[in-house]
Amino acid sequence: MSSNDNKDRNELPYWPMGPFKLRLPFFHYRLEKPEIIQGFVLFSIGLSIIPLLQNQVGMSYEAALAIVIVMHITMIMQTALGSPFVPGLITPLIPLIVLFLADFEPGPEAIQALVAVQLLVAFIFLLLGITGLGKILVKKLSQSLKAGILIGAGLAAFIGEFEPGGRVAETPISLIIGGAICLFIMFSPTFKTLYQKSSIARFIANFGIMPAILVAIAIGWLVKEYPTPSVEWGITTPNFVELWNYTPFVIGFPSLDVFVLALPIAILGYIIAYGDIIVGTTLIERAEKYRKDEVIDNNVTTLHFITFIRNLMHALIAPHPGLAGPIFTAGTASIVERYTYGKKAMQSIFSGTNTLVLSLFVSCFVLPLVSFFQPFLPIALSITLILTGYLCITLGMEQVTTNVARGVAIIMAVVLAVYGAAHALVVGLVLYFVIEKGWFATTKEHEKDEKKAS
Repeated sequence: MSSNDNKDRNELPYWPMGPFKLRLPFFHYRLEKPEIIQGFVLFSIGLSIIPLLQNQVGMSYEAALAIVIVMHITMIMQTALGSPFVPGLITPLIPLIVLFLADFEPGPEAIQALVAVQLLVAFIFLLLGITGLGKILVKKLSQSLKAGILIGAGLAAFIGEFEPGGRVAETPISLIIGGAICLFIMFSPTFKTLYQKSSIARFIANFGIMPAILVAIAIGWLVKEYPTPSVEWGITTPNFVELWNYTPFVIGFPSLDVFVLALPIAILGYIIAYGDIIVGTTLIERAEKYRKDEVIDNNVTTLHFITFIRNLMHALIAPHPGLAGPIFTAGTASIVERYTYGKKAMQSIFSGTNTLVLSLFVSCFVLPLVSFFQPFLPIALSITLILTGYLCITLGMEQVTTNVARGVAIIMAVVLAVYGAAHALVVGLVLYFVIEKGWFATTKEHEKDEKKAS
């Protein structure tokens, strides 16, 4: 970034709170209308965790809804304290957690196992935040390993959706059309050209992935892939009293044996979340190239502290199988895309992210919205995963520019998609040190490749 760029950039005002930067609506930023409207649809992604809480943990719908509301409160906390990311779940870990919880009886045993995972994830984030290793990892990890994590996460998202028994395989018409519309709006040069020429295209672009979800819902209902919703009126009634009975203060904290069993899952959770941080960091860096008016403080160490606090809160009062992830990739990508259109489109990256999470929270209490989206929860989750997969793969490919680095990244990505994050990290590190790292004097050709990569 040039010195002239720095002079023209200003940081959005805030109230300092130790390592955090507190921003409140109307005091520090305006509410963005498109993000308010998006929140009335995208909140359904958070609701999609409710069936897992009912089936795997044994909670009632009302208690599970209370957990979703606590999740949105912790999301508000993250954006209010200065993170430019829209927070979310550690989505790729959910299938592994479901398998892990299957070894425990639904009820107190399963809840204790879930609490163990979430406590371990929290303290891993705390350790890496205090030591600063989290920031070092993001800055110092080789481009090939970053690319391997990104591409592998993208492949895993697509495989999970398209494999036999996956949501796309079960309801292909609505999800394929909805996914294609989503990718067209978000990434197509043709749509960007339409945006410049058409007021209708500009109107659609303001709402990110929401139009694609709504189109997929309409098609899914018309072709009878999804049932007609039964809309109810009023305010939702989450059961926080029942939720308290599912906390470790009532059922007891996990034993040491359960913590030992949960440790591999927690480590995988951090590795996957770390990949999400790489995606988010790349998105913010891309946004700064388009907007010359704002300084975006993307402090990875502070993000680790916030993620520790969020997961600790969940473990103690609202155990959540999606965990508290540092970034909702699809939501962040949607905001970043609109942010690049200029200050008139979005005052600040923080006005966009904060507005969206506030809208998500309010939507959870609107019973007509909750009851309408209940049959269509798989659509919101699937389109999110499709967008996340595409974004991870394209960002990963941008990271590598040499043949050796591409080879390391692709092999690591395939291992990640097939065997999981732990195996992939080992394979990626071995390949990096064996074939990519220059141990002796490099050839001129290799030097040229390294310069291009940097």
